[in-house]
Parts: sequence; C-alpha cells; structure tokens
Amino acid sequence: MPKLNPEQQKAVTTIETPLLVIAGAGSGKTRVITEKISYLINKGVEAKYITALTFTNKSAGEMRSRVDRLCSSKKAKGIRISTFHSLGFDIIRKEYQTLGFKKNISILDEQDKVKTLQDILENNKRPLDKAQIASFSWQISDWKSKAILPAQAMSISEDQQQQFAAALYKQYQQYNRICNAVDFDDLIIIPLTLFKEHSLVLEKWQNNTRYLLLDEYQDTNTTQYELFKQLVGSVGQFTVVGDDDQSIYAWRGANPENLFTLKNDFPRLEIIKLEQNYRSNQRILKAANQLISNNPHLYEKNLWSNIKSDNKINVIQCKDEFAEAQQIAAEISCAKFKRQASNADFAILYRSNHQARLLERSLRELSLPYAISGGTSFFSHTEIKDILCYIKLLINPDDNNAFLRVVNTPRREIGTTTIEKLAHYANERHISLFDACFEIGLEQQLNERTYRKLRSFCDWIVSLSDRTQHTDSIALLHEMVEHIDYYDWIKTHANSDKQAERKINNVLELIKWIENSAKKSQGKRSLGDIVSRMLLFDSLERNEAKEKTDQIKLMTLHAAKGLEFSYVYLIGMEEGVLPHQNSIDDEQIEEERRLAYVGITRAQKQLTFSYCSQRKKYGDVTSTEPSRFLTELPIEDLNWAAVNKQDPEEQKKKGQANLALMRRLLKTS
Repeated sequence: MPKLNPEQQKAVTTIETPLLVIAGAGSGKTRVITEKISYLINKGVEAKYITALTFTNKSAGEMRSRVDRLCSSKKAKGIRISTFHSLGFDIIRKEYQTLGFKKNISILDEQDKVKTLQDILENNKRPLDKAQIASFSWQISDWKSKAILPAQAMSISEDQQQQFAAALYKQYQQYNRICNAVDFDDLIIIPLTLFKEHSLVLEKWQNNTRYLLLDEYQDTNTTQYELFKQLVGSVGQFTVVGDDDQSIYAWRGANPENLFTLKNDFPRLEIIKLEQNYRSNQRILKAANQLISNNPHLYEKNLWSNIKSDNKINVIQCKDEFAEAQQIAAEISCAKFKRQASNADFAILYRSNHQARLLERSLRELSLPYAISGGTSFFSHTEIKDILCYIKLLINPDDNNAFLRVVNTPRREIGTTTIEKLAHYANERHISLFDACFEIGLEQQLNERTYRKLRSFCDWIVSLSDRTQHTDSIALLHEMVEHIDYYDWIKTHANSDKQAERKINNVLELIKWIENSAKKSQGKRSLGDIVSRMLLFDSLERNEAKEKTDQIKLMTLHAAKGLEFSYVYLIGMEEGVLPHQNSIDDEQIEEERRLAYVGITRAQKQLTFSYCSQRKKYGDVTSTEPSRFLTELPIEDLNWAAVNKQDPEEQKKKGQANLALMRRLLKTS
C-alpha cells in the first residue's frame, strides 16, 4: 500500500480491535475501506464472511468496482457489499418463515405507504387530507428509526394526536402483514426485532459476519446502530468510518451521537483521524475549518491540503434573487471562457429546491446547459407504477396496494362502489382483497356481472402467476402488457403523440432492465427478487447514466454530499435561507452549519458565495441580512467587496478586464 498516507495505512492494517475512522471530507475514506477489504482477504479472512455497508446504491457500486480492481474475482467472490436496506431485505427474505411472512414479500415505497394509511383511515371513517396523512407517515417513520414498536409508541404518547398516531401505527403494521408487505423502515426494524427474539437466527448471521465495515457512520439512526451492534456482537470485529461534521440528515432520523455512543459500547475502540484532504486547496479548507470550529466536537480534527491557490474565496452581494441568478450565470459564462473549463466543472448549490427556478431561466438565456439533481424518479412515472404493480401482483397477490392500482387500469368496468364493497368485506374477514374475490360470501354481496369481472381478473392473475414458474419471464411480461392493451390505453390518455411515445418507451425500458438484471444473475434471481431489488434503488440513482453529460449541476446541499466540482457557487447565503428560518426557530443552527461546511468542501479550485440584500417572500419584498456563516469565515481569505474595501484603481482594472473578456466571449459565441 505505498500510495496510502501513514494514517490511512494504519486504518487499513488495524484489525485486532474495533476501529472508528474519523474521515474528513476528501480524505480518501472509500479507498481506505476498499484497501482494508483487500487486506482482510490477504490476511486469510474469507470474502464470504466480510460485510461492507453504506447508505446508497451508488456508493455500494463504487465500492464493489474498486474491490474488484484490487482483488481477483475468485478471492472476492461472496463478499457482501450493499446498503443497509438491501441487507435488511435479505435477512427478511431468508428468514420469512420465522418472521411469519409468506415467501414473496412486497416493498412499499413512500407513495404506497401514504395510500395504505389513507385506506386505513377511510375504512375507519376518518378521512384526512394529504398533509395530515404525510404527518402521520413521518411520525411512524420516526418511531421506527428510534426502534419504537407500536405498543411502546402508545405508552410514550403524550397527547391525543400522538395516541391516534400510535393506534394508526399498530393498524398499519397489521394491515401490511395481511398484505405480506413491508416498508423501507421495516427493512431495518424487523431484522432487529428478529435478532432480539431469536438468538439462534442472530448467531447464524453473526457467524456469517466475521468482519463488518460501515461507511457514513454518522448517518445511522438508532435502529440501524442497534442492528449493527447485533451483527458485530460483543467481539466487535469492525471498522466504521464517519465524520460528525458531515451529519446533515437529522430530519430523517440520523443520530450523530452514535459516534459518541460507540466508545461506551466498545471500550477497546481505537480511533484514527484522516485529516489530509486530496480534493480542495488549502484556502478553501481553512475556511471550512474555521466555520465548523463553531460547532462542539467530541473528536477535534483539522483538514489540510498540499494544494495551494492564490485565488481568494469570492463573496458576491446582489440586489435581489433575480439579480443573483443573472450574476451567477454571467460569472459561470466568464469563468468557462477564462479557464477553458467544461460545463460539468461547475456546480450551483442551494438550501432549498425553489431557489433553482430563477437560475434555470438565467442559464437558458446564456445558452448554458444544466442538469438539476432531484428530478422525477423513474419509478414515480404513472406507467412504471402501473406495470410494476401488475408484476408485484403476480409475485404477491396479497399486495392490496398493487391490486387497487391495477384492478381497473385499463378499465374493466369495476367501479368504486364494487371496490368499496370488496374492501369492506376483506376488512371484516381480515384477508387480502385478492383472497376475498374467491369467497362465496363476496359473491353474495355483488351482482353476478360485477362479481364475474372481478373473478375473471383474479383468475387471469393466478394463471399468469403460475406460468412465471416455468415460462420465460420477459416473454410473459410482454404478453401481459399486450393482453391488457396497455399501449393503446397510453395512446388514448396521453396529451400528445410525443408523450405517448415517451411513456411506451419507459415501459419497454423497464422490461429491458428486468431482462438485463435476469441475465446478470444468470437465472439465480426470481422475477420477484429482481423487482424487489429494483425498488430498493435510490430514486435518482436510476437516472445517473443520463446525467453524465457536459452540464452545469444544480442541486441542494443535501444532494451534493459525496460529490466534488472544480468550481462551486453556494447561493442564498442569508439569514433565513442558510441557515434556514425553521432551523433558527428550532435552534438547530449546528446542523445548518454542517450543511454549509459540506457545501464548502465540495469545491476543488474556486469557491463563490452569493447573497441578496432583499428577497421576495410570500409576495412581499423584505430586507435580508448576510448569513452568520459568512462572518465566521477568515476575512483575509475573502474577496468580499462590501466588507473588504478594494483599491479603486485595482477595481477599475478588474472591471475593464472582465469587460474585454465578455466582448471576446460574445464574438466567439
């Protein structure tokens, strides 16, 4: 390992004690993890007993490709590199009988979850609006992230609202059991509960996890940390890598205090800091260090770099958000020409998605191509949801959400009154909607024509489902789509021929993707397994291949974590924007400061901040103050005209140079 620095090398070779690696931004943590996997294998640990966990499929894929480059395929065969949720799904899938599930389990996404809660509330004659249901959905997720089961949720509820939420949580879990379904939070809390209640199952999984490596440790929530502890046991053969300064997901349950808890739970824990940064120049790191020093730390660190730069950090004051968008677009246009840079070298980061709207217009006016991270997920398109629900129903007929979505899509003359009667009957019998369609009791509640249509649909699903066992799945999917005349349905309901063509191509792409996944697994994965794993993909990672073009990247600070760009523009540096007003009101400034720190440490060569003197809010124009985070930066490293008075002659020369540059730019465009 000649290219590793001394701290990295020590992190790789420390395997006899539990290890926490405090890895600053750009310090090569992924390399340390992959080199350590190679080191473990060379030390005689069989690959099948090594587990590496991270939080996104992208990170897991990158880790896998690096390991494949370091180790021979034979040596690395059997190693588990996956997300936390993929591991949880594998545990549930393999232990389904002990857990009391049927074999093919459906995974609910957030839309499915909200729809299920809506159905439960309507069955209870308590319909609520979407915002209220979303609030209950969040509360249930929060309880699950803290390893709180329904009974405990009820016991700790402090008011009527929380008691209602706890009762809904209990009904939601019971409903999902009937449907043989789990949501994303269940993929962690169900394995944890399983391990606590079945010691032999836990022992089996511990024996298969001789060494565990965990990336982005600061992003773990309580349930994930408890599951991690169960897997490593008291022996504690593990390496966790994290950075409390990059903990920016408290809103979804991440608990950076887990960094502190680790030392108490594992007294033999050794701690190594990675402070050398290979991404940014020293001036940018100095600013990042000074900013984050205002947060309390259990483990102090100081990022440094051998990369020097004469460029100061720019701070631009703008009149309002319109001027800010125009100024940033013009700055990028000039910088591109001046530095002969590509569009993809530039990123514009912001606190909230709405800040991108004006930027888009300004970039278009200057013919600057851009891509926004955070667009529509491939899986959220109507046609994709429809076909996936048909497939899910073939795999798990008890999936009520899938049943309700497709039973009348395309239309089969099965109206809402029929569905209401069916749902009421199934609810009373505590069975799935699909099972209810085969009961004589339902036949007596519906007219013969309606019941025949329902039964015909279910018989067709049974027939197709049986054929998945011995017929080519891809041919079957094409046959299914043709049988329901789905392409004609799309053409009839599309707003234009172009939209219809796009939707049909999306369906074909989905089936092609399933086909490719089946080929990669060499027939080892069933159709159900392939679809379940597809749904575990992060919503936007599906579209990564389309984004790897020469475009300026626009994204939130949350989305920027883990990325790097030559030139970074961090806009909206104002009180109420960054830090966000909600965080100011809730006294959550430390997390906002970490967000700013993440934004700063994305920059490699040049960093620019911008802020407005006034901004339109709720239709009124109000004065704004520069962000407190700007005042926490080293003033001597800032090119901030409003604060650092510049020499008039020097300012004039700079203006003339910029004007000449713009003229040349216009001539060549």
